[in-house]
Parts: sequence; structure tokens; C-alpha cells
Amino acid sequence: MRINQNTVLQGQRVTLVPYTSAHVPRYHEWMQSEELQRLTASEPLSLEQEYEMQRSWRDDADKCTFIVLDTQRWSGQARADEDCMVGDVNLFLTDAEDPTLGEIEIMIAEPSYRGRGFGKEATLMMMSYGVRNLGITKFEAKIGLENEASICMFKKLRFKEVAVNSIFQEVTLRLDVSEQERRWLLEQTNHVEEKRPEFFNPPLTASPTAQGGMLLGTRHDDSHNMEPSEIPSFCWGPL
Repeated sequence: MRINQNTVLQGQRVTLVPYTSAHVPRYHEWMQSEELQRLTASEPLSLEQEYEMQRSWRDDADKCTFIVLDTQRWSGQARADEDCMVGDVNLFLTDAEDPTLGEIEIMIAEPSYRGRGFGKEATLMMMSYGVRNLGITKFEAKIGLENEASICMFKKLRFKEVAVNSIFQEVTLRLDVSEQERRWLLEQTNHVEEKRPEFFNPPLTASPTAQGGMLLGTRHDDSHNMEPSEIPSFCWGPL
């Protein structure tokens, strides 16, 4: 989705930036984990295929993706995005009959950032962006049944359990954004600054480092011959 290609959202813990080709090598290294491939129902991709996927996510009208950065490292030490990457957050608008419904997914890939509020802030920031810029009035999150921490986080964000899929072993949580919920959401994110990438210094040369990762959301992958409704979703690991 190109609507966010010139948008940077800076919060207290996390900064959200558009997913660009500069982020692909680090993201590709995250996704080499066999465990992540299994949990995301993903085929192993070559680096070139990962670049193609990034271009697809950028151009597809039903996918909105931000890379999650550590705000302190990114803004305080003039580091390149690639050196500050924590994970990613996505909104998928795949219900043709209801364009106001967004499926939200959050991945915190760096183990040292789990359990510190990075996932929560990134999720709130993406939800706020979806409400204000994409016309979203309903959010869904599909989470593995064993992932009690993630289920608990979304429930703290006012999501309610609406369905359990015994085949994929996942629960669907939902939040309908009433006027009261909208006010609450905007209050939770009133500290967030929306900026343009050109206001920042050019990134330094990237030096990607292989990292292990743990998924807190689904990787929707066009490499599968499955309909969107058939793709299992996962959200696991501490936030």
C-alpha cells in the first residue's frame, strides 16, 4: 500500500517507518528460522524473492505495512533503520465486502524487546493510523491458542473473543471502534508525531546482522496457493 510510503510515526518506544528495500536483508534473515517458517505457513524465500515480496506489499492496495524501530536507538544515535529494526506491524484489508475491517498483526522479532511494551505501542499506533487514514472501524486479530500473552495483550486493548478455530488452533479477537473507543484510541496515541521521512538524515550504510526471531503475528505470503481466508494466522511469544 503506497498511502503510507512517505509517513513516519514516532512514539515513545517505537517508531514506525514504511517497509522499503533497505529493510529487506534484515527481514530476510529473520525469516530464515525454520520455526518462523512453520508458524507463518511460509515457504523459504530467496533474498530476491523477499525483495519481490516487499515490492508486492508496497503496491498491493489491501496491505499496509510499517517496520517497527527502537525510537531511542533510531533518533538518539543517528543509526540506520536496519540497525534499529525490532519487527513489523501490518493491517490487511482483505474483506472485499467490508473495507472498514482490518486484520491487524504484530511481529516483535528481536528477543530483547519482548515484554517491554514495544508490541503494545506499535499495535496502538497502527490502529490509530488505520482509523484516521484508512477508514477502519473494526479490527480483528487471529492468535494461536497457546499464546496466552498475546491474547492477554489484545484483550487489554479492548478486543473481545469472537471465534475459535479448532483446525488452525487459533482464536479470533475483535474490536468494533465506536465513538467511545475512537476517543480512547486517539488518547492512547496523542503523543505520536507523524512526520515525513525527508525530515530526517539519510540512513547510514546498512550492515544487517543475522538475528533469531519470534512471531507475534502472521506473515501473509503470496507464495501460497491459498485464499486469504484459508491462511492460518499466528500471534505468539511475549510482547
